[in-house]
Amino acid sequence: MIVAAADGMDNSQLAQQRRALIWRRSVAVAMHLAVVAVWEILVRVLEVPKFILPTPSAVLATLASPNYDWLGNSWVTAMEIGGGYILATVLGVAFALVFSWSKILSLLFFPLLITLNMIPKVALGPLVIVWLSYGVQTNILITFSLCFFPILLTAVRGLREVEPDLLDLVKSLRGSRWQMFTYIQLPGALPYIFSGMKVAAILAVAGAIVGEFIASDRGLGYLMIQVQASLDTPAMFMAVTLITLIGILLYLVVLALEYFVVPKDARLS
Repeated sequence: MIVAAADGMDNSQLAQQRRALIWRRSVAVAMHLAVVAVWEILVRVLEVPKFILPTPSAVLATLASPNYDWLGNSWVTAMEIGGGYILATVLGVAFALVFSWSKILSLLFFPLLITLNMIPKVALGPLVIVWLSYGVQTNILITFSLCFFPILLTAVRGLREVEPDLLDLVKSLRGSRWQMFTYIQLPGALPYIFSGMKVAAILAVAGAIVGEFIASDRGLGYLMIQVQASLDTPAMFMAVTLITLIGILLYLVVLALEYFVVPKDARLS
């Protein structure tokens, strides 16, 4: 009877949490729709010129035009964001692991990486063009440069937060460094790594668009520069909307991975 009562309480709490989650999401969706509706009404009532502020319906209408190649340009931008982000995640965790294993390498190279991170990435744009020319690869590199350090920094901190007693236990059992990383360090560092990945997901979008502004002939950022000359404001708004959706999708993917990989009580946020 006691077990049944406890199960009933657990089910009740789960149902309550689901209702609260559905309510929060419903409020968020309703607020977004309300802002769009108010935007549409005010622009029409105040008769704001389209080149200054188009209505949401005018922005959506640009999707039907073949002149912008929305699908192709969105795909290029998504590749730049995803490529730079994945590369930064892999190398950020790898460098953090090396620094956690070798105090000498950490002492020599970690301050250098901090200094390199202080260099404005926009200022590096012209140099990157000289070195690598225009193209997707250049923008992936710019995206990577923005995402790498937040992931590296949080991964280093997470690997250093592991209990020393656990590491000593693995060493006493003659475990390899790879086993120490796989079974002890990585699980303990995952909350920190995902915290850095969420910050980097936001920076990845900015990196790709900055790259397209200065070193590209394709992508949504490049398209924004092109339509700006003709004051095609609805197309500019549509490009911004698609960029935002790509960023939201990346962030949701990271949240989903965190949900399945990191226990709820271990998450930092």
